[in-house]
Amino acid sequence: MEGLLDFVLRDILTRVGGVDRCVSEFIRVTNTELPERVFYRVVPELLNKGLTFSGVPVRPQLLGSDPYCLADNAAALARLNPPGIDLNFGCPAKVVNRHGGGAALLDEPELVAKIVSAVRRAVPSNIPVSAKMRLGFNDDSRAEECAIAIASSGANELVVHARTKADGYRPPAYWSRIADIRAVVNIKVIANGEIWNVDDAKRCQELSGCDTLMVGRGMVQNPGLANDIKGLADASSWQSIQPLLHDFWELVCNRLDRKSRTGRFKQWLNFLRRQYPEAEIAYMALRTCNDPDQVDAWFAAFIPAKTALQAH
Repeated sequence: MEGLLDFVLRDILTRVGGVDRCVSEFIRVTNTELPERVFYRVVPELLNKGLTFSGVPVRPQLLGSDPYCLADNAAALARLNPPGIDLNFGCPAKVVNRHGGGAALLDEPELVAKIVSAVRRAVPSNIPVSAKMRLGFNDDSRAEECAIAIASSGANELVVHARTKADGYRPPAYWSRIADIRAVVNIKVIANGEIWNVDDAKRCQELSGCDTLMVGRGMVQNPGLANDIKGLADASSWQSIQPLLHDFWELVCNRLDRKSRTGRFKQWLNFLRRQYPEAEIAYMALRTCNDPDQVDAWFAAFIPAKTALQAH
């Protein structure tokens, strides 16, 4: 989820609990071996043994279409001891697909197989290699063929987003098609797509046959979603969200330049307001705000429980 679920939000959401593993935003690979600083910029958790500060492993994700260049970069990344390496065969962005990356590769199962095979050979056997795919590009007619290509080329796990690129993010997600994929591969399959609440999670598991789920936008909207799905302590109340907002704002102020801070904060509020009426009020109050000092003032006035924010 480029531009949204970055290391700052990963840090905050994994503090809530219920998350077993994260996958990073994609690291775009073109025609060169990337320097270490690029890996560290996208996945600073690599400086913490590949873990968020609450101890959740983060698997860096590579995106590209050249098997040899991807293999070289995977080998370089492996030297930083990540808890795994993920490959992106699912991004629906036009700019990515135009250059033959992401979901566009699902029209070329043979190339998918070459990519997975090259990366698997380049990475030590103790580092898992996983992949994420959609059901296809324009249709799902080659979904099983692509899944077999991934599994037979050495991937350890496969996440399936149960829509095609053409479907975008429009509901529904076709969870039963994941069951079809599970039937033809011998590796673990993880279900993804359109999981917003516990009922969605149960229905997805029922139709897909998967015991493991990947959630994205649903958890950005409801930070307690993973705990809810697991039946753990309730972490979905607005009262439980308030300290997370404080911590998120502090991290944003620490890690982003001043002009980017309010936009980043409003981006998360925009998701939260779909779940919380209080977030809707906050978003409307700050919608036109571009001054971080105004956000500080809003915190002091409306969420006073934690007022010792850093100066910036």
